[in-house]
Amino acid sequence: MDEDYKLAKWLNNELTTEELAEFKQNPDFPLYEKIKENSARLKTPAFDQDKMLSNVVATKKATKVVKLQQNWFVRIAAVLVIALGLSFFMVNSFKEKYYGTELTQTVNLPDNSEVIVNKNSSIEYKTFFWKNNRTIDLKGEAYFKVAKGKTFEVNTNLGKVTVLGTQFNVNAKDNTFEVTCYEGKVKVKYKNQELILTKGMLVTFENDSKKEGKTTLSMPNWASDEIEMSFTNQNLKTIITDIENTYNVTIKTNTIATEQLFTGKLPSNNLDVALQIIASTYHLQINKSNETSFELVKK
Repeated sequence: MDEDYKLAKWLNNELTTEELAEFKQNPDFPLYEKIKENSARLKTPAFDQDKMLSNVVATKKATKVVKLQQNWFVRIAAVLVIALGLSFFMVNSFKEKYYGTELTQTVNLPDNSEVIVNKNSSIEYKTFFWKNNRTIDLKGEAYFKVAKGKTFEVNTNLGKVTVLGTQFNVNAKDNTFEVTCYEGKVKVKYKNQELILTKGMLVTFENDSKKEGKTTLSMPNWASDEIEMSFTNQNLKTIITDIENTYNVTIKTNTIATEQLFTGKLPSNNLDVALQIIASTYHLQINKSNETSFELVKK
């Protein structure tokens, strides 16, 4: 039996018990049920069949009128229109969104890749047709561990990262876009610039300027369970960002302009000591506004 014919009969509750049992075995049956459920909520103007018939007879009296038992074409066309509308709704509504608020959050993607979302950050992706739409929208910072042989794209408001079987970190906040590759290879796009990062490489774009660097870490400090944060030739801005993310505090450094790089370790369980080490290294003074707000200024 033709599939559209079966669908039309099912919508009209005309399938026999045997035909209905067979129709339910169709892999698309759950989708048909959703279409039927949602289409039942739609309201359409009442159709006065007798009035229309009278108009036709009055216009063409000589025409022989044959009353059709069912207008299958109209029914199937209506189903297709509803299906297209519902599919568009499902594709754009079946999304997963995860936030890192006061704590980081670990998310498992449909392809078994893993994402650790940092505090005050979020990711969003469409679960419907994931195989054909492997795109993740990121706000803030997240660490990605891509399943072997899998690929997807990470979109931010500042740039994009395309990955293939790798581990990497993306941080897109304010005007800074930083990508660090911990394993494998990633392709980074920032405006009209494009480059490839391999293990141990990192790049930072800030106000159209580009800085490249290296890391010896196996993963970002904020995503690690270690009690120490390690840095190798990192600038002050990156270090301050890591401290803010680790301790969930805000640290202002607006008055500081330095190119001095830092190599060393900071505790991830003692904020006072971490700030003292940075202040001593860069000859800074710590001004404390409250328990979660600080400012570093030149002495």
